[in-house]
Amino acid sequence: PDEARMALAAAEGVTVIDDPANKQYPMPLFTAGKDDVFVGRIRRDLANDNGLTFWLCGDQIKKGAALNAVQIAEYLLRAGSIK
Repeated sequence: PDEARMALAAAEGVTVIDDPANKQYPMPLFTAGKDDVFVGRIRRDLANDNGLTFWLCGDQIKKGAALNAVQIAEYLLRAGSIK
C-alpha cells in the first residue's frame, strides 16, 4: 500500500487523500468541479495476496466525459501515437 500510495501521488491527474489518523479520505461532494481523480483508503486486499483496495472519487460529468477524452488525446500526441 505504501508503494501504491507514492506511485498514485506522483501520477498526473491524481490527488491522494489518505490520512486515516485524521479521518481524511476523498468524498464525492468535495471533488465536484475538479479535474483530478481523488484516491484514498489504500489498503491491502484481504482476499488477494497481490491485491489492493482503494476508494476513488471524481466529478463524473466533468472528468468522466469531455475532459477525460481531451487528456487521453493529449497523452497520445505526447507519446507520438497519433499525429
